[in-house]
Amino acid sequence: MADLTLAIAHHLLIFSLAGVLAFEIGAIRPGITSEDVVRLSRADRWYGVLAAAILLVGFTRAIFAAKGWAYYSANVFFMAKMGAFAVVGLLSIVPTVAIVRWRRASADNRAFSPALPKIRDIRRILWAEATVFAFIPAFAAAMARGYG
Repeated sequence: MADLTLAIAHHLLIFSLAGVLAFEIGAIRPGITSEDVVRLSRADRWYGVLAAAILLVGFTRAIFAAKGWAYYSANVFFMAKMGAFAVVGLLSIVPTVAIVRWRRASADNRAFSPALPKIRDIRRILWAEATVFAFIPAFAAAMARGYG
């Protein structure tokens, strides 16, 4: 039962993180207002909370659930999944820093709107995150089926 509960929690957290990433891609656009920046800042905080929860639940699952750490630690697809998650995490730093800066600027100036080139740059990074993120379930599916 613990394995099932951890698997469900892990999957729900991953889907939630994907939802926040999709929200950020949609919210960061030309003409973003200071109110949008406030919402975006809240969502980005949830992105970090969800990412931490995914790691906590995922490693708990890998160590204590049905297959055990020996299975996961020797699996190339598990390592690829962790690598992809790390790349997504590293890529997410740049948008987070930009969002924090935008939030501060919008607090000082209610008419603040980020510059179009910066918006374009951040959107490219978010799309790169989404692209790498898409590999995570592919690696997980291969791993779950005994490949690697």
